[in-house]
Amino acid sequence: MTLPQQAVTIAMVVLGTVLTRFLPFLLFSAGKSMPPYVRYLGKLLPSAVFGLLVVYSLKDTAILTGNHGIPELIACALVIALHVWKRQMLLSIAGGTIAYMALVQFVF
Repeated sequence: MTLPQQAVTIAMVVLGTVLTRFLPFLLFSAGKSMPPYVRYLGKLLPSAVFGLLVVYSLKDTAILTGNHGIPELIACALVIALHVWKRQMLLSIAGGTIAYMALVQFVF
């Protein structure tokens, strides 16, 4: 890439980041109530993202070979237990990821 192309690429990335960060605050100011569809998406999307992560994480699990998906099963059980216990999505995802990586590196 030439220097002008790199500059344009960086400028577009910065513009996209700034736009996605500030646009919600401009569209939905503190004085106005949220539209019903935005509240609906706020309730629906966290579960959808969680489901997407589960499908993406388990799509290539080989159940009939190797360790038979045992680390994946343990990590999934930990994610479910953490989520039921604390109801913190970030904690659940991070805990499952750390457990899976530790199992794969040190146990299996």
